[in-house]
Amino acid sequence: MELNRRTVIAGAAAAGIAATTLGTGSAEAASGGRKPVKELFGKLADGTKVYRWSLENGGTRLRVLNWGGVVQGLEIPDRKGHYANVSLGFDNIDDYVAKTPYFGALIGRYGNRIAKGQFTLDGKSYQLSVNDGDNSLHGGKQGFDKHIWDVEPFTKGSDVGLHLHYTSVDGEMGYPGTLRAKVTYTLTKHGDWRIDYEATTDKATVVNLTSHVYWNLGGEGTGTIEDHELSIAAGRYTPTDSGLIPTGELAKVAGTPFDFRKTKSIGRDIRAGHVQQVQAKGYDHNWVLDKGITAKPEHVATLRDPRSGRTLKIATDQPGLQFYSGNFLDGTLTGTGGHTYRQGDALCLETQHFPDAPNHPNFPSTVLRPGQTYRTSTIHTFGC
Repeated sequence: MELNRRTVIAGAAAAGIAATTLGTGSAEAASGGRKPVKELFGKLADGTKVYRWSLENGGTRLRVLNWGGVVQGLEIPDRKGHYANVSLGFDNIDDYVAKTPYFGALIGRYGNRIAKGQFTLDGKSYQLSVNDGDNSLHGGKQGFDKHIWDVEPFTKGSDVGLHLHYTSVDGEMGYPGTLRAKVTYTLTKHGDWRIDYEATTDKATVVNLTSHVYWNLGGEGTGTIEDHELSIAAGRYTPTDSGLIPTGELAKVAGTPFDFRKTKSIGRDIRAGHVQQVQAKGYDHNWVLDKGITAKPEHVATLRDPRSGRTLKIATDQPGLQFYSGNFLDGTLTGTGGHTYRQGDALCLETQHFPDAPNHPNFPSTVLRPGQTYRTSTIHTFGC
């Protein structure tokens, strides 16, 4: 039975369990939102300072860098009130710059892949930065995850959060138009983590922003996520070619390992031998959400770790969800807790428009024009 997380937190408080810092694994009673705290995290090679903001509200603790808007840690309690950091990351800026596979990062201008880094818009062809074989991935070699964002902390009523701003100039990584992006991270009084994305442009362009947190609800570094249970409200997905570029088909999940309409463990079918799994080394696909594009975020996926009891529910207004099962983690990265990350030690659930949409007229459009405002929201609700 899933318990109300606020009940668990209150119980921990009654038992007198002491408060600790992020990542130590002890429990703490939520006492309302705490004003974001800023500290120096490190310096880039050119001397630019990288800062970390720590936020806490409703029993959730969040740490964010101004480098790439990175979620460097997110801590929530289990069914016994014990806290753990459930997101993968590093404890120093050098590893984020040199090694990271997008741990916790804001992704833009275009999340996911664009075939050969090329698309045509209003009769003009554009060549983007390519960084994934012949393709452009997550905005190219210097995507939004590899820039310093301006950060403005806020408290609003019972909420606490951060406004993050970045301006991408016309031609950056090959994209047309100067894009002004604003992303707001909010921790609510209930401990929900909400992301609100906004962007405007002075020239027609394409935009697909998302967040690339690697989740392990058992705790960062505790091993495989194959026993995690997942449901996705999607009857179709977008198959890919060998380069993980969508073919354009909206294939039915029924009768395939891609059917998560009913909750099942991730490991149950991950080695079923389906050609799509073989070429992706697991799951690395876009699910076509049944609800389509909606005016407000709607529930689309639930993740649960049966050992700890922790749950993550995702709501979004976007039409797609990329489920990536950590296939390319190869044991060469050491994270915040000193643990080595291996294949399948975390997963990503990225709310989005579809990969390579600029080259598929049958996919929902990702075009943004002057005078329009790109807006999308995703809500992460934690439980135990």
